[in-house]
Amino acid sequence: MRRQRSCAYGLGLALSIVCMAALPSRADEVEKFYKGRTVTLLVGVSPGGGYDLYARLLSQFLPKHIPGGPTVIVQNMPGAGGLRLANYLYSAAPKDGSVFGTFSRSVPTVPLFQPSVTFDATKFTWLGSIARDTSLCITNGVSPIKTWRDLLTKPLSMGGQGVGTDSDIYARLYRSMFGAQIKLVSGYPGTRDITLAMERGEVDGTCGLSWGTIKTVHSAWVTQKSVNFLLQAGLEKDPELPDVPLASDLVDDPEKKKVMHLYFAPQAMGRPFTAPPNIPADRKAALIKAFDDTMKDREFLAAAAQQRIDVSPMKGSEIENLVRQLYATPADIIAKAAKATSE
Repeated sequence: MRRQRSCAYGLGLALSIVCMAALPSRADEVEKFYKGRTVTLLVGVSPGGGYDLYARLLSQFLPKHIPGGPTVIVQNMPGAGGLRLANYLYSAAPKDGSVFGTFSRSVPTVPLFQPSVTFDATKFTWLGSIARDTSLCITNGVSPIKTWRDLLTKPLSMGGQGVGTDSDIYARLYRSMFGAQIKLVSGYPGTRDITLAMERGEVDGTCGLSWGTIKTVHSAWVTQKSVNFLLQAGLEKDPELPDVPLASDLVDDPEKKKVMHLYFAPQAMGRPFTAPPNIPADRKAALIKAFDDTMKDREFLAAAAQQRIDVSPMKGSEIENLVRQLYATPADIIAKAAKATSE
């Protein structure tokens, strides 16, 4: 009897192994989905700026790390400073792993301050970030506003994109925190449009241009010293900008520092990429792995270096944790932060 049970068990195990071998693995299913497919990478601003540049670089090297080697095409979806894209990815985009995007690092926290914005950034499928960054408040070299102290006494106009972007958030924040004499001219589709307006004299500058963008797209500004760097926004000074004041260092009030932390912490995300919520788990894992592998790809790193693009990656799990921490901010601090940028 014992021998019969052993034989029966052995036969059952063998059949199970055969059946399991006959079933396609999850990796095979992912490869089957992506093989011959076109994946869309959406950019929440107009062409020509930093987010667009990073997205187009990623699109060249990501496909070889995705099972099945799909084609990745870049499409721009500007609107409301990236909120249009964030809302689309959250609610309307296909949730099958065929669409992902990038938008302003400040967009994920907008729902905390704007009740009318209803997406929940903790539910996005965060893939990762190519680089951490620092946001700068700058003026054209011919502007009479040369330093951050000039902001306090001389009126100026600053270009902005929309409620979810650094340019608008920081212009309003500096008015509230420091009494800066800033007139915000918002509605530009992207930073490229703002810098062109600055060069034409339509605005004095902007309070939300990334240091990474300046180094890659506007390197002549640095070598020719044709712009003024007034303030930098971040949790700590960028080592390449030791002489530019860190905005949070200019306040002593503990509550003001907490408000600034809430707005400056997203700078760590730099250039975030995310897919819609609730995509299949195997495709989610494949996209995250593909992103991580691309960040170590020698050809990708060489191309980034050639274009003077910073690569200091942040994993998707790190972005997810940061967003969750920001969403756990006490309500009273959120209320104060919302008021600080409401006018």
